[in-house]
Amino acid sequence: MTTSGEVDLAALERRMAALEGRALVSLMLANNETGVVQPVSQAASAVHAAGGTLHVDAVQAAGRIPCDINALGADLLTLSGHKIGAPKGVGALVGRTPVSVDPLVKGGGQERGLRGGTENVAGIAGFGAAAAAARAGLASARGRMAALRDRLETGLKGNSPQMIIFGDQSERLPNTTLFAVPGMKAETAVIAFDLAGVAVSAGAACSSGKVQPSHVLAAMGVPPQLATAAVRLSLGPSTTGSEIERFIEAWINVSGSLLRRSEGMAA
Repeated sequence: MTTSGEVDLAALERRMAALEGRALVSLMLANNETGVVQPVSQAASAVHAAGGTLHVDAVQAAGRIPCDINALGADLLTLSGHKIGAPKGVGALVGRTPVSVDPLVKGGGQERGLRGGTENVAGIAGFGAAAAAARAGLASARGRMAALRDRLETGLKGNSPQMIIFGDQSERLPNTTLFAVPGMKAETAVIAFDLAGVAVSAGAACSSGKVQPSHVLAAMGVPPQLATAAVRLSLGPSTTGSEIERFIEAWINVSGSLLRRSEGMAA
């Protein structure tokens, strides 16, 4: 990974050249911590040139940016319903061309023989409805969330010039911000924000119970001390401008208190 948060295409090409036989490469469309959108189409060209197959994890990107498997050049693409408002426990594996996959759950011929067992009809129908709604509103939702994110980051940096926003030099999802201020601990900040009525996470939400520094930031070359200060905030379709202002106010109060405490401990 590069310091900007994108997959290192040169390293990928070297790895593909060193492999013997056909390889399966799996790549996120957008990182779930930084929101950085990955150069998937370029990666697809490198993988296919070496005779490999490219799988793209588009779970984080669905409903935020276009996820056209043909435009991406991916062979396989996975989605999860809960990210776009569908019921939990339902997802999709999309193939650009027919592929042979050994099912993890064997049994009957359900789902074209790819997964045995009775289909979750209600979940599938809900997923379909949510996908249609997300696609119809994608352009407007994307522009609106990007404007709110930019407003948020401008407000935060205006009050904390030393703040670092990870991946801000790359294309990012419109709803994701990962930031840090040197000297502040993310774990303490999460608690302080919670007391202020604001929900944030330290890095990835799926690893919120862990205290180790983010492996994503480590791969970007971020020093461990700064990585442990990283706080992630996600916006949604229902986020309002007043909520952005409320968060900025909460940040001013929380950061001031935490940094004063940190300076006092250092002294």
